[in-house]
Amino acid sequence: MMDDMIRQVEAAIDTCTRWHESGWAATFGVRNVEVPNLKAAESLPKTAVYRDEAVNYWLQVRLAGADTAESGRKALDALKRGDLEAAENALYFCQYIEKPLEGHAKTWIPLYEAFRSRNAA
Repeated sequence: MMDDMIRQVEAAIDTCTRWHESGWAATFGVRNVEVPNLKAAESLPKTAVYRDEAVNYWLQVRLAGADTAESGRKALDALKRGDLEAAENALYFCQYIEKPLEGHAKTWIPLYEAFRSRNAA
C-alpha cells in the first residue's frame, strides 16, 4: 500500500516542478488573453499591458511548484521510513500551498485526500 503512495508522491513531485512549463489555461488583461505557461508569458511583447501580470503569475506558479516539491520530498522520505505522521504533515503542507492553484494544478490535494482516507481505515 505504501509502495503505491510512494510512486504517487514521486509522480506528484515531478509534476509540480513542471507546473510553470506545462501550464494551464490562464487569462490576463481586459481582453482575457490566454497565456498558458511561463515561456508564453515571457515571450509576450514588452509593450503588452498584461505581460508583467502574466509573468508574475507564472513565476509564482514556479515558486509554488518548487515549494511543494520540497515538501513532497519530505513526505517521500517519511513514507520510506514508515513515519506516517511526518508524511501526512508534509502532504498537508503540499496541498496547502497548492490551494490557490486548486482549479488548475490538481496534484497534491487529491493525493493528500487519498492518503488520509487510506490511513483513516
